[in-house]
Amino acid sequence: MNAAPTSNGRAHLALGEIFTFAYDTFMSNKVRFALTALGMVIGTASLILVTTIGLTGKQYILNQIQAIGANLIYAEYESGGQRITNTGNDSLTIDDMLAVQQQISGIAAASPVVPLSERVPVGNGKERDLQVLGVYPEYLQVRNLAVLSGRFFDKQDSQEHNKVGIVTQKLAEQLYGSQAAALGKTVKLSGLPFTIVGIFRERVDTFGQSEVSDNTMLIPYSVIRYFQDTPSVKQLYFSTTDASMVVLATAQIQRVIQSRHRPESVYKVENLTQLVAVADKTANALTMVLLAVALVVLLVSGIGIMNIMLATVSARIREIGIRKAIGATNRERIPISGLSAIIAIVVSSLVGIIFGTIPASRAAQLDPVESLRYE
Repeated sequence: MNAAPTSNGRAHLALGEIFTFAYDTFMSNKVRFALTALGMVIGTASLILVTTIGLTGKQYILNQIQAIGANLIYAEYESGGQRITNTGNDSLTIDDMLAVQQQISGIAAASPVVPLSERVPVGNGKERDLQVLGVYPEYLQVRNLAVLSGRFFDKQDSQEHNKVGIVTQKLAEQLYGSQAAALGKTVKLSGLPFTIVGIFRERVDTFGQSEVSDNTMLIPYSVIRYFQDTPSVKQLYFSTTDASMVVLATAQIQRVIQSRHRPESVYKVENLTQLVAVADKTANALTMVLLAVALVVLLVSGIGIMNIMLATVSARIREIGIRKAIGATNRERIPISGLSAIIAIVVSSLVGIIFGTIPASRAAQLDPVESLRYE
């Protein structure tokens, strides 16, 4: 056995011989090596996977909110308080929307929403309920809708009071069998014929929680005024030029609207910022829970590795005693008995780093504000 002499006369094992002993140990105990590597792979993969799932889930929620409209602000009338005299409803009006656009900078687009219900024939003597929304052409931009076929009505349609409409994808398929077949068809609303010029859908399925349902038809606001007794609107929708302006603009819109109505009237002006905050807290809480589970898995894996190494050392007590008797130092005995475990750790860790760190780091670098600004 080759040894390198030292100044104190003791012999030390060469580094090459240490690796040779470790390799021989590995070849003679392949099962132990595999179990050690498996424990490290499971523990490392659990941590990386949990972190990646948490960050990816958070980004998915932000993308869903972005698809609804990150710059969206909506206002609606809630109630008017108790008065002795009957002063009537104090609903929002088009003048409120115009005042907001004139007094607040950073408003990119705005649209009123006036809902009406109608029953339309579907053939074979049957009828179905239809929700009709009177909106501005800017509603397409404000609500970030997707036009699947045909077109959205424009300012010319509104100015000329053209009786045109755009229906949801599901409504077109249910009434006419396909989107292509629905284009050009006529739907009668209170006896007035409206031509379907386009098919649309929301970019994210809101499961009926928004003003748009599966049975929705959009028509110009100038035309829906034919069916109204008063020029009131149900909701006002606004879109800001930048997502960072949403919070400030929301407060400003609240003040402008409130100043134009009775003090006791209550108006709700909201945006999706609260939803983003709730989603962020939920995702962080879920990530922490999953991380705690992963740490338990890592702990169990570490205990398993320790047991395997204790068994290895116990099986080699006689060999270690002989090596110590012929002059092996503590620094030499530790690498010889534990280098196989170190090799297993290095190999399994490299696998986890290569396949897990890249996607996890990309997800970690995503900024929520920039994500909401992304189009």
